[in-house]
Amino acid sequence: MTLFEILNLNKELLELLAEMGSKPDDYKYISLYKEYEKMRNTGDKVTYCVTVLSARHGVCERKVYEIIGRFKKKCMHHAV
Repeated sequence: MTLFEILNLNKELLELLAEMGSKPDDYKYISLYKEYEKMRNTGDKVTYCVTVLSARHGVCERKVYEIIGRFKKKCMHHAV
């Protein structure tokens, strides 16, 4: 299968993701955000979560804050 075939097969999904503000590499941070939610649900403070997740996932703390902000944002799909 070629890259074109994969993109063409998933065109509608990719368009929707782009409309919702998703970035192409967001899929890499799904596990990071799941860990963040789990830590917050057990009562950990945001600053502690960010520090730990930054070290575990090898990204700077600013990037973790950016990911958290983007992933928890409500998506509004515009009706046609």
